[in-house]
Amino acid sequence: MAERAWQVPTDRTEATARLDALVREHRFTIAVVFPLVGAVTLLASAEGLLPPPLAFNPFFVLFGTLVMRLPLVAGVFPLLDRKATAALVALTAYSYGIELYGVTTGWPYGEFGYGVDLGPMLFGEVPLGLPVFFFPLVLNAYLLVLLLLGRRAESTPVRLLATLATVMLVDLVLDPGAVAIGFWSYEIEQFYGVPWQNYQGWLLSGTVAVLLFDWGFDRAGLRRRLEQCEFMLDDLVSFVLLWGGINAFYANWVPVGLAMLLGAGLLWTDRFDFDLSETRLGRAVWR
Repeated sequence: MAERAWQVPTDRTEATARLDALVREHRFTIAVVFPLVGAVTLLASAEGLLPPPLAFNPFFVLFGTLVMRLPLVAGVFPLLDRKATAALVALTAYSYGIELYGVTTGWPYGEFGYGVDLGPMLFGEVPLGLPVFFFPLVLNAYLLVLLLLGRRAESTPVRLLATLATVMLVDLVLDPGAVAIGFWSYEIEQFYGVPWQNYQGWLLSGTVAVLLFDWGFDRAGLRRRLEQCEFMLDDLVSFVLLWGGINAFYANWVPVGLAMLLGAGLLWTDRFDFDLSETRLGRAVWR
């Protein structure tokens, strides 16, 4: 029997179910294959092994990033009410504004410049896809804290401080790897090519983002989705594989160790023991 033609979902419930099924079916490909392929192609680009049309191709970079974000998008999609959307809009405006100010003035991240094309640029200075790169880093940290701390995360100071510490841990992995492959560079190089001022800037922006997410999203709803969506933190798995691998290639051992610490936190949640044969890739290999 021929498969039924694809139809537009009739409501959010149906759209959520379809998106969840899509992520589950391709879970291994999204969470493992994409970041590994991404790490190889980014390293090949940085080492001059790919020709110009392919090296650091901004559309490949953005597409790969969007695919790896799918588990997180699927998880939060049904929770995007008016308040959560307002938080995202406010954070979008903040992230563009602070990045534009940072590129032109050197505050709060230190003097830096982009070394490769990351897609369309807002005002010719800031990547238009910035929210795609930035938001999930903070939200993944927030969700990991909810899982790891359990009831202790109901304490607002504990929840916010733990999330901010996790966000800083994420950037201590991200920035050295990004500098190593030439995504951006700083005039002052201190921690694997990154000035300490950058982390002060991340402390500021991370605080703003954490507070907005904490205000905008229903925490009980997030906990329910974490229970329903075993894949909801797979984007963080992709992050550890991608940036941990890049840092390892360049012998950035402290960032590698921090990436392993994030990985240990993910393993502690006990959410990644899944049957590969249930995914489309697994069925293709073992059928």
